[in-house]
Order: sequence, then C-alpha cells, then structure tokens
Amino acid sequence: MSIKPKPSVVVFVADVRRVGTFYREVASMEVLIDEDDYGVMEVEGLQLVIHRLRGEPAVGAAAIHVREDSYVKLCLPVASIAAARAIAAANGGAIKSAEHEWEARGFRACDGHDPEGNVIQVRESAG
Repeated sequence: MSIKPKPSVVVFVADVRRVGTFYREVASMEVLIDEDDYGVMEVEGLQLVIHRLRGEPAVGAAAIHVREDSYVKLCLPVASIAAARAIAAANGGAIKSAEHEWEARGFRACDGHDPEGNVIQVRESAG
C-alpha cells in the first residue's frame, strides 16, 4: 500500500534562511528540514519547500519588488492577521493594512508579501 505525499508548494528564493524564518514566524510553521540550499516546513497538512534559485540577486529591504502579477499565491492560516502583520514586518516582509482585509467562506483575509516579493495571503477564522 502506498501513502500519498502531502500537498506542497515550492518557493524559489535567493536567501533560503531569511525567507524560511519569515514563513516559520508568520504562519507558525513547523520546520522539518533546514539546509543551506533548501528548507521544508509544514502547517496543517501543507508542506512549504523553500529552495535556493542559483544566480538570483540578493534582495534587500529597500529593493523588494512585489510580484503582484504572479500566477500562484500562497494562502496560509494564521491565528491573527494583526499579529501576522507585525511578525511579517519584523521579518522583512509585509501584510497590507487592516483596510485591505476582506471576508469570504468563513475566514478573514489580507494579502502581503515575503522578504523577496512573493505575494502571500494570510487567513484567520471569521468566527
């Protein structure tokens, strides 16, 4: 009998450690693998693989280009959008202000970005 692998998303980045810390802190993800070239973390049945993309320039705080036209957006559960906003800022990313939050299907959501400009969304229970 074969066991299916867990669903996962791979994010390609220049700085694995910095981006890994961002996701671990913002979404309270459990770190499964922490290597120089890649990391794997997990939250509620989803694994996030952060993989170094060789040749990518380092991204500094002043040089973040938010990739708003991306074809994929990672949506992560959080206990509190307000707390995630502060944690994201402390770890080199951002979650948009409260006026950008919206509700649907039992959750409240807000978009933001990681330290390298990859667009994300955080979701808390609307209950």
